[in-house]
Amino acid sequence: MTRMRDVDVFYFTEMPFYEVSQEDLDAHEASRLTPPNELFDPRRASVLLRDFFDEYVWAEECGFDGLMVNEHHNAPTCMHISANISASILARTTTRAKLLILGNMLPVWDNPVRLAEEVAFADVLSGGRVISGIVRGIGPETWATNSNPVHNRARFEEAHDLMVKTWTTPGPWRYEGVHYHFRVVNPWMRPIQLPHPPVWTPGTGSPETVHWAADHHYTYAAFLTPLDTAERLFDVYRARARENGVEPGPDKFAFMVPCIVADTDAAAQQLAARAVWRYRNASRAPKEYWLPPGYAPLPPRHQLKDTNTMANAAKSMAEQTVEELQANDHLVAGSPTTVTEKLRRIVDRLGIGHLLLEGQVGPLGRDETMRCIELLGKEVIPALKGS
Repeated sequence: MTRMRDVDVFYFTEMPFYEVSQEDLDAHEASRLTPPNELFDPRRASVLLRDFFDEYVWAEECGFDGLMVNEHHNAPTCMHISANISASILARTTTRAKLLILGNMLPVWDNPVRLAEEVAFADVLSGGRVISGIVRGIGPETWATNSNPVHNRARFEEAHDLMVKTWTTPGPWRYEGVHYHFRVVNPWMRPIQLPHPPVWTPGTGSPETVHWAADHHYTYAAFLTPLDTAERLFDVYRARARENGVEPGPDKFAFMVPCIVADTDAAAQQLAARAVWRYRNASRAPKEYWLPPGYAPLPPRHQLKDTNTMANAAKSMAEQTVEELQANDHLVAGSPTTVTEKLRRIVDRLGIGHLLLEGQVGPLGRDETMRCIELLGKEVIPALKGS
């Protein structure tokens, strides 16, 4: 069982552009890729972005251990268009919190050396606070970048190896690989953390990713998965690590879940009902958007539901009610006392060392979000850690 004092709690928001009507989004078969970008209002987005970054700074002030950023494209649910840009902004505007980039989509990068350089920049600017999360990228990103899904995993692994070598091997040197070729690798910007920033990787069900993370002794984060699925994935990691002669501790496991806190349970449930916007529009898409041909090996038919939680759930998150989302551990909502109990149950059951809490999940007002962050940071986190 994880000691609560060992649990780091991260604040996260995808910085959604939620000021687009549901009617306009529902006019298209998916909420990603196909809604026209004429629905985006840059001036209104400018205000929202400033609010979102203020919320990150407030989260650090309220006691969060870390701040998480990600990126998606062609999606109204996420205005992080570059995780490295967002992390660099926070590197300058915060002073203490770890900065979790979760993460950079390696297969769609044509220049992993430049990627290593950008992460190093954020690490240097922050004084050595960056955690470099890396991902394969979900299906919609493959479509959006016209990346060949057949080569997704191979490019992911080669880009990772090149990125780590760039951080750890003094240049200049030449690189000739399968998917990447560089006459000179010699970036001047190198990370503060040695031998390189910590590396994490997330997943929603692929056993190949779990094995890869365990083989590299990286922290594995389960995203938006039922506890049964997360527990199974972590057990797969532990078994693989033990095969390699390593006993993984809680620091190798993280769990991400949207979390809404208000002064009372009733007020939190009112906010949670609005948060359904996030689920309805983050995952509503034909299955082929999530699993383009060649992206993942075809498992036996009886295992299909385990391959990708977001794509293969019997009832997708886009279709679930707010009550079902909470019952399936896709959303935690309530008063500080209620949320503390729910999060403690998750930590105890999964044996994790990191909680990633998505605290702004849709059309919540600035004041409501700032209060949520304050209650999480000043009441829930201290209660979780027993202080």
